[in-house]
Amino acid sequence: MVTDVKKLPIQFDRDRVVAFCRDRGIVRLSVFGSVLRDDFDPARSDIDVLADFKPEATRGIGFRFFGYGDELAGILGRRVDFCSRLDPRLEPTVRREAVTIYEDS
Repeated sequence: MVTDVKKLPIQFDRDRVVAFCRDRGIVRLSVFGSVLRDDFDPARSDIDVLADFKPEATRGIGFRFFGYGDELAGILGRRVDFCSRLDPRLEPTVRREAVTIYEDS
């Protein structure tokens, strides 16, 4: 299990991720799921991404939210499964295992 962003099996432009997050009011962006495990397939696997937003950031965004995954896919170079909420039964485990790739300081 990968626990450090430097050991992820993907490469990405950190500056573009920072700009993406800042422009959308994202305070933390984390990856989870197969990208952290040995079964990640660089040719076929998508990247599961969890975004934590500033409280006011999602007011009025409407359907633009659904394009965020596609925008981030363009930055990360592969399909992205983008979410901001998790099933309450899974959330503790996902948050414990997730690797943060951006955090507002």
